[in-house]
Amino acid sequence: MAYNIALQFEDGVSRIIPCGPAELVCDAAYAAKINIPLDCRDGACGTCKCHCESGEYEMGAYIEDALTEDEAAEGYVLTCQMKPKSDCVIRVPASAAACKTEVGTHGGKLTKIARDSATTVSFSLQAERPLSFLPGQYVNLQVPGSKETRSYSFSSAPRSTDLSFLIRDVPDGLMSSYMRHKAQPEDFMMFTGPYGSFYLRPTIRPILMLAGGTGLAPFLSMLLWIKDNPTDQPILLAYGVNSNDDLVELDTLAELKSVISNFDYFTVVVDNESGHPRLGYVTNHLTPAHLNDGDVDVYVCGPPPMVEGVRKWMGSVGVTPKSFHFEKFSSANEAAVTA
Repeated sequence: MAYNIALQFEDGVSRIIPCGPAELVCDAAYAAKINIPLDCRDGACGTCKCHCESGEYEMGAYIEDALTEDEAAEGYVLTCQMKPKSDCVIRVPASAAACKTEVGTHGGKLTKIARDSATTVSFSLQAERPLSFLPGQYVNLQVPGSKETRSYSFSSAPRSTDLSFLIRDVPDGLMSSYMRHKAQPEDFMMFTGPYGSFYLRPTIRPILMLAGGTGLAPFLSMLLWIKDNPTDQPILLAYGVNSNDDLVELDTLAELKSVISNFDYFTVVVDNESGHPRLGYVTNHLTPAHLNDGDVDVYVCGPPPMVEGVRKWMGSVGVTPKSFHFEKFSSANEAAVTA
């Protein structure tokens, strides 16, 4: 049996490698052609010191000059002495290039295209092999017929060959135009990744998820993972959009609520003429109680104004969450206009 070890490099690249319970992480990385910084291999120099963000492991012999007692208590490890006892996420204090590794390149056939609303498109790819990633991460998809890529978060669970995405249908957008006018089943698409530091951390306290528009995608991936890896912590998702037509995946959310007993969600619509029971922005419908006196992990994915709006709201209520993770997104067209 091998565990999945996610190596998170400081430039945002991720590599997930197998490592047996009797195998040192540094040896598993080397077998995968990844050169984690390493020198003595005896637990004496500290060169291979990394931070294990989640997972269980055991450490071999090392001296305090290489790893202090306080560092070990905070989850720092020496990969030359670390053997996993579960899947682990390890932050490596070096770039992927410095470790002589490259981001993974993958491919898959287009199997489904659905226009869930006038402003969104969902599609699925059948990958050549099961893909490991951390729930919430993204890949760079190459637009067929061009050399351009676009970044999209998975809306599907990790370790499957069925990969799903939920994207904005942007007028004149390169990927949007392909999906609207040219895409056909069996079309082959290349992508690289996974990337990103926006992913689900260990579920050890209440979770507040705030999604704006297609920022719902990474939360679907997280919730699908939680469905198969239950937690007893309460989870609340606030999902905001501009109009009723923008609300998508409601059946999926209802199904997830039915199978995850401690999960709940609500939707919010900006349009005052929508007739929706909750109007405005998601922060209009949050209270300090949702921050649980700070004992909460907050995840936000949406347009930049939404992320900044959440920051201001938390400042206004005077509660700092235990952790705050966010991902901002905008279309390539918008980025060009504002650059």
